[in-house]
Order: sequence, then structure tokens, then C-alpha cells
Amino acid sequence: MKKNDIAIMVGVGVIAAIFSFGISQVMFGGEKKHNLKAEVVDVVSSDPSAFKTDPNVFNENAINPTKLIQIGDGSNTDPF
Repeated sequence: MKKNDIAIMVGVGVIAAIFSFGISQVMFGGEKKHNLKAEVVDVVSSDPSAFKTDPNVFNENAINPTKLIQIGDGSNTDPF
């Protein structure tokens, strides 16, 4: 390759980069300002008395699913 060929390729590359930058600015716009607003939530307290529970959901007389339930006589140690 000759010196002139390399210079032409670099020049074309620089012109293509400037052209593509200009086109991208037109297509995607410049700096945009957004008006964003966030929803305000209540403060969460660590005090357990502050929580109001629904008595239909949190029933004190309900069955505890973590408690072991034994059905029948448990003296048989063979599983099957």
C-alpha cells in the first residue's frame, strides 16, 4: 500500500465517524430532561404493636402448619 492510500482511508474513516455522530444526534436527540416523580410511602416501624393485622387472616385459634401432626400409632419404625 502506498502512503496516499493509507491517508485516504484514514480521512474517509474520520469523515464517516463525524457523519455518523451527526446522524445519531439527529435520530436519538441530544440531552433530554425528564420530569420523574416517585410515590411517597409511609414510614415502616419496627414496633410490633404498630402493625394492624386482619383477624380473618391472622387467627390465633388457627392450625399451626409448623407443628408436627401425628396420625395414629407411631410405634412402627418401618416406612413401608
